[in-house]
Amino acid sequence: MEKALNVLVIGGNRYVGKRLLARLLDDGHRVTVLNRGSSPPPAGVEHLRADRNDEGALAGALGSRLFDVVVDQVCYTPRQAAIARRVFSGRTRRYVMTSTVEVYEYEDSPALVREEAVDPATVTVDLELPWDEPAFLEAHYGEGKRQAEAVFAAGGAALPYTAVRVAHVLGGDDDFTGRLAHYAERIRTGEPIAVPAVNRPATYVYVEEIARFLAWAAGEDFTGPVNAASSGALSTEELCAAVAVHVPGGRAGFRPVEVGEVSPFSFRRSYGMDNGRAARLGFTFGEARQWLPRAVAETLGEGG
Repeated sequence: MEKALNVLVIGGNRYVGKRLLARLLDDGHRVTVLNRGSSPPPAGVEHLRADRNDEGALAGALGSRLFDVVVDQVCYTPRQAAIARRVFSGRTRRYVMTSTVEVYEYEDSPALVREEAVDPATVTVDLELPWDEPAFLEAHYGEGKRQAEAVFAAGGAALPYTAVRVAHVLGGDDDFTGRLAHYAERIRTGEPIAVPAVNRPATYVYVEEIARFLAWAAGEDFTGPVNAASSGALSTEELCAAVAVHVPGGRAGFRPVEVGEVSPFSFRRSYGMDNGRAARLGFTFGEARQWLPRAVAETLGEGG
């Protein structure tokens, strides 16, 4: 076994996070979770309680603790990143921030996008925007992540970091998003599924696979952004076909719309990420079409 690490996970008690904790424990690492105390971590994990937005409370909860690596599952804004950078500089040799494919929201190309398309060092940070307002944050999710990455990038050698840009996650019987269930309900009732008139494919990642990648990344030493996506972009039609298998007599129908709201996982722009950097670093993602049937079955309650 590789050297056991002292790992702090910020947030992450559900969905991807709980799988990450299980993998870290299985790999023999010492694991601590820090959150506001909304839910306890699994056995064997130390639990620290603090609001990460309160710098004094965060530093107080940590005390004199040092970590080999911090995995931050819930950093959404540059303000949060700035607090983390101040608090954790000198406390850890590595900081892994869970970022998102949404940082590429302005990159509209049929080609799979590479990490260099968004260089955090060139992103303007504005700490005065209303990041504490939920509606603003929801509407500027990609921008918040982009600026958070930029804050960590500006930290230099004092806090080596990587930003894991996660594709849309599928799978598990605890998927709280309801997006595949939306498709299942439309197929069951015969209601048409609203999609853009030109509907673009996207890359996805299986929930177990992204947990495995994050656990692996925690033990590595590379820095900078890295895309985390399974190979093979999927269309809305492919997702719906996989869902329809679990709806007796079901058949997906689509309603193209020029403007207005469309169904989840249907996109007016391409959301495809190139996973070549991850492969060069030593991690090979699987093929999305291979795990898709299993992921859909789990989410729709037929995983057993």
